[in-house]
Order: sequence, then C-alpha cells, then structure tokens
Amino acid sequence: MKNEPKRKPLNELNLTNRFLFDVVMEDPKTHQDVLSIIFGKEISMIVQNETEKEARLSPLIRSIRMDVFAVDDEQSVYNTEMQDERKNDLAKRSRYYQALIDTSLLEPGVPNYNALNTSYIIVIMSFDLFGYGKYRYTFLPQCQEVPELCLEDGSMRIFLSTEGKNDDEVSEELVDFLHYIKNSTDAVAEESHSARIHRLHQRVCKVKASEKVGVRYMQAWEERYYDREEGKLEGKLETAANMRREGLSDELILRVTKLTKEELEKIAE
Repeated sequence: MKNEPKRKPLNELNLTNRFLFDVVMEDPKTHQDVLSIIFGKEISMIVQNETEKEARLSPLIRSIRMDVFAVDDEQSVYNTEMQDERKNDLAKRSRYYQALIDTSLLEPGVPNYNALNTSYIIVIMSFDLFGYGKYRYTFLPQCQEVPELCLEDGSMRIFLSTEGKNDDEVSEELVDFLHYIKNSTDAVAEESHSARIHRLHQRVCKVKASEKVGVRYMQAWEERYYDREEGKLEGKLETAANMRREGLSDELILRVTKLTKEELEKIAE
C-alpha cells in the first residue's frame, strides 16, 4: 500500500497502545491484578470481563465503546480506559460514560435507586491532563459548603498519569505499574518487586508472542487506516460538492481538494 503509514510491530508496543491494552486485559485475572494495584487492595474475583463493550440506549443517542468493562463478585462495576492521545474532553467524556453505565445498571420498574451498583471510571493516561504532577487524581462528589462532606452516591472517577512526580504520595507498586505502562519492557518489569507486575509482564509477553493476536493486530490496524482514509475522502467529496454548488470550476476544485478527476465525476453522477 503506497501511502500507508508504517505500522509499529506488535512486539514493540507499550501498554499505552489501546489494542495491546485491551487484549492483555481480556484475561480477568490480569485485569483483577491491575485493579488491585490501582486501589491498593485486593479486588475480589472478576465475574464479568469484556473488552470493547458497546453501550447504547437507543439509535438516537451516541453510543460508547468501553476499553475494559468488568464486574467483581461484590457487583462493583469498573470501566478502565487507556488514553494515549491528549484530548480536552476527557473530563466530560468520563461524565458521559458514567451516565450511560448507570442507566444500564437498573432494570425497568426497580423503585429503589439504592440498587445502583458501586461504579468506577478509570482513565489511564500517558500525559498529565491536569498539570499538577500527580500519578493519581481521584474525584468524588463533594459539598462546597462542607468540604469534608462527600455525596456518597457510589461513584468515583480516577485519572492515572504515567507522568507523575509525587512518588512519596502513592504506593511504590502504583508508580512501578505506571512506569511499566509507559515502557512495557523486560528491564522495567524486572526493576519492580511487585508479583502483580511480574504476572502482568508475563501476560504481555504471551500476547506479543501469539501469532493469532498478531493477525488481529494487523487486521485492526488496517481497519482503522481505511476508516480514516474513507473519512478523509468523504470530507473532500463534501467540500467539492459545496464548491460546485457555488459555481466554482472543476479545475479549482481539483486543485483545492486534491481529488482525482474520477472521484470528482462521482459527484456529478
């Protein structure tokens, strides 16, 4: 493929790569280890674990696709997201994810909202979204007038950054985990004393060595590439159609949009 950008080999990916992260987290025990590191306590057994889970209320409402959705045996819900690209809508995106997840948790006719599960939105970032140099930012609903009063509604949003500087404020295991997320190598894994991180690295190595996963990676990469290219072409065709409606010449349209004559003829058809 002449203009296709170079695809990074699977064995060179870090866990900041969403594909690798999702495949690694398909294993419930690995996801349980990761959650235990994040919360600093043993998370109970994961009884439901799905990657790329779609949540949609109706065809008229925007759906979401969650990286890793899990439920433990105490019915606590976890949505863990990997974010390698800085975006300015992450805070509100987490709010939307929380809303759709909550809506899906209550069955019709349930009169008591206390039946809502405890839920956690976790966003792991390869950058510091808030700029305070923290490895972990935890958000709970809090009363402005009485700061020590939290609204105990069973929801929590956690943003983790691989770029934290406050090593003395969080656990050594969490710091090692976030360093490993950024550089998922033998050397970084060996520096850690955490059995959980060693198990995580074993899972990463197994995934990277899998021929089946290699084929999935190639297919997923090509699908994303062609989706992007198709989107670019649709945008160019729409621009060309608008320019034609304005009475502009085909010569100018071709020069501005970089379309071929054959692609421009599709508009006339």
